[in-house]
Amino acid sequence: MKHFNRRFFLTLCVGSLALTFNLQAQAAASDVEQTLQRLEFKVEGVAREALVYAPPTAKTTNTPLVFVFHGHGGNSRQASRSFGIHRHWPEAIVIYPQGLNTPGRLTDPEGKKSGWQARIGDQQDRDLKFFDAMLARLKQDYKVNEKRIYCTGHSNGGAFTYLLWAARGEVFAAVAPSGAAAVPQLQIRLKPKPCLHIAGEKDPLVKFEWQQMTMGAVRKLNGCGAEGKEWAKYCTLYSSKSGTPFVAGIHPGGHGFPAEAPPLMVKFFKEHPAAAK
Repeated sequence: MKHFNRRFFLTLCVGSLALTFNLQAQAAASDVEQTLQRLEFKVEGVAREALVYAPPTAKTTNTPLVFVFHGHGGNSRQASRSFGIHRHWPEAIVIYPQGLNTPGRLTDPEGKKSGWQARIGDQQDRDLKFFDAMLARLKQDYKVNEKRIYCTGHSNGGAFTYLLWAARGEVFAAVAPSGAAAVPQLQIRLKPKPCLHIAGEKDPLVKFEWQQMTMGAVRKLNGCGAEGKEWAKYCTLYSSKSGTPFVAGIHPGGHGFPAEAPPLMVKFFKEHPAAAK
């Protein structure tokens, strides 16, 4: 009976500790959520919105800026949780835009879910104009470090990252698309730029071979050497004499966004401010 009571007591203690840690984690997550502010925009008469995190010093100190785009069918709140760039880089301004209902290239052809334009000119470039409006507002409200503006996104958001690189490339110091491929019409418009690409070897949606073709094109564009070296787990760095390296972050999973990706993205961004002009 004494052994039983001791076991019961230990089980109760372990359960109580687990509950306490879980409540603490939920409270911490709630605190992080409260740091995000909702911004509203009118872009050619259309209501748009985004969630923004800004450190207290952003109004007085040159501050990095990161744009984070959700995948097709996702939303800004979901992206803030899965990417959590503001948790990994609390010194940066981080914006999580919300897409509009958009026909998907691989799923949702009727456009019942939220997403981003796939090509330059689609939907009258509504998302490019939204990006321009967001950037202008953030520069107005905060002291944005123009040598440290970055962009990332997963799936359709990763494809839109490539589109922004093609259409607004002069804005960014580096980019980090995930689970995406750039169509040839975009590839020919890209200019050399540091890039980290996250890809799953078993991706059933954006086929790994499609992503390999994009990664190969970017390595060539950036003037990278044929031999790479380990940069982090699952990541190979291909250096470039022009200062525009490419990192291939190839994990063994599928299309899902890997939890290990956000800190790698932040590490990459921190290593690459824009080159002096």
